[in-house]
Amino acid sequence: MLEGRSVSLRLNLAFACRAILALARRGYRRAVRLGVIGLLFAPLIICGSAYAHDERANPPHLPFYVATRGAQTIYVLGTLHVGDPADFPAYQPFRPQIINALRASRTLAFELSPDDIAMSQGSVNQYGLCARDCLQRMLPVALWDRLVHRLRRNPAALAEMRKVKPWMASLLVETFSSQAAGLQTEYGTEVQLENVYRHGAIVGLESTSSEMHAFTGLSLPEQWEMLAQDLQQTPAEDVADVRELHALWQAGDADKMAAWQRGKSAKLAQSLELSNAIDERTVYRRNRHFVLRMLSIATPEHPLFVAVGALHLGGPKGVLALLRKHGFAVRAM
Repeated sequence: MLEGRSVSLRLNLAFACRAILALARRGYRRAVRLGVIGLLFAPLIICGSAYAHDERANPPHLPFYVATRGAQTIYVLGTLHVGDPADFPAYQPFRPQIINALRASRTLAFELSPDDIAMSQGSVNQYGLCARDCLQRMLPVALWDRLVHRLRRNPAALAEMRKVKPWMASLLVETFSSQAAGLQTEYGTEVQLENVYRHGAIVGLESTSSEMHAFTGLSLPEQWEMLAQDLQQTPAEDVADVRELHALWQAGDADKMAAWQRGKSAKLAQSLELSNAIDERTVYRRNRHFVLRMLSIATPEHPLFVAVGALHLGGPKGVLALLRKHGFAVRAM
């Protein structure tokens, strides 16, 4: 749900929600986390809840591009893994250009296929959770103290986060910010695309194991950097960031989103060297893999529709720039 190290930008929030569901299924008590402070891990609240919205409103613009090279056509939509009901009016969840491209495409590609997402709980348990308390001993004292301070009015949250690894703790802190901003995974773009795409195959550009490895392969200092950035601002500032990102996504300019993220990264980075290393592993390397996978499944006979996190698209190392390097002409739609 990525051009740097800012709240809600580098993470896959759908993945973080799967972690919350995994925690709940391991027997932790259900509770509702309201705002930034409250109780923790209510899957039906954090991971999706329907509420009323104006179905007559026009759908937002969204970052949507067409890349062509000879007879090949690849449509690229920038997604958010969380959203607001108003983003997808029931009568017309996407603007006509997006709907027409979906109808023309025989294959829809996400970062992960729906089957991989459905089967990923075991990976979350294996790689993100510990059998017993581990987080405190894996963190420097000062960073642990900052996390304790952030969750000082939420002892239930802190008790459960003791059982996760630092990179997972970072994703969960960011998930809290998105939920506090009123965004839900039920209204993530991929979920809504599945609701309207019925006539072709849905595939993944990467596997669950490769997505997991992007995070599990981080060194401890890199994981500390992730979490430190998430604790750099106040909860209110984090919520404001989520809402600003959401508004930029609605407006639909991938390069503006990338520029915004570069500014956030410069502001929040504790160590520029570590921050850049995290970006390389969790963002840029994946971007290159995404594009190679697109090229391997695109055919001249049928367009390919690709939907990946919007912050993977813009900037000099983004998916759009990489497609241009492979000889594609890319234009906004």
